[in-house]
Amino acid sequence: MKGVLLKDLYIAKSNILVTFISLIVLGFGLSFLLETSAILILAPVASTTAVFISITSDAASKWNKNVITMPVSRGQIIGEKFVFYLLLAGLGLIAALLLCIIPALFGEAITFHSLCLYGSIGISATLLAGGISLPCAYLFDPEKSQIVFMMSFMASTGIITGIVLLTNLFIPVKEHVLLAFQIVLAVSAVCFFIAYRAAVKIYQKCDII
Repeated sequence: MKGVLLKDLYIAKSNILVTFISLIVLGFGLSFLLETSAILILAPVASTTAVFISITSDAASKWNKNVITMPVSRGQIIGEKFVFYLLLAGLGLIAALLLCIIPALFGEAITFHSLCLYGSIGISATLLAGGISLPCAYLFDPEKSQIVFMMSFMASTGIITGIVLLTNLFIPVKEHVLLAFQIVLAVSAVCFFIAYRAAVKIYQKCDII
């Protein structure tokens, strides 16, 4: 799996660089309009686009047909995409945290509470979107997969809203905002793992195209 992961990192390196430069510009702009820590919502989501570039590239180059002849199981192939997704989301989160530290050193008020809150929202949205779009990448052709990828982030927003409203039935969310979004994060992580298991089963039965 390590070799496949390095292959995807090599293919996506230019896209990753562009994404991180965009995050720097976005973080600079947010510092004038909103809390800089709000970038933690967008950074993990934006960083994962390279995963779908790699999936499209694999389909175009017939990589799936080649890799299946190597000593790598189908479970490892799909698992690598999920690991790659988590890796990029983590890198995006770290980059956003670094962008938050810089203005904090110059006196901007950035609280630990806001970092945890926005970070929880950003990672939750990323996990939910990935849980929807990654399995679909092996059900549809690359063009349809990209549409699902874009729609999955809108869907994740609705799911998060639903979880928060459901949580509010048991915990007053306005009084425990951070706790509520930590619950959302936990649910999102479980959904992502379930999606991974589902994607493995789907890919086991898919024809190699």
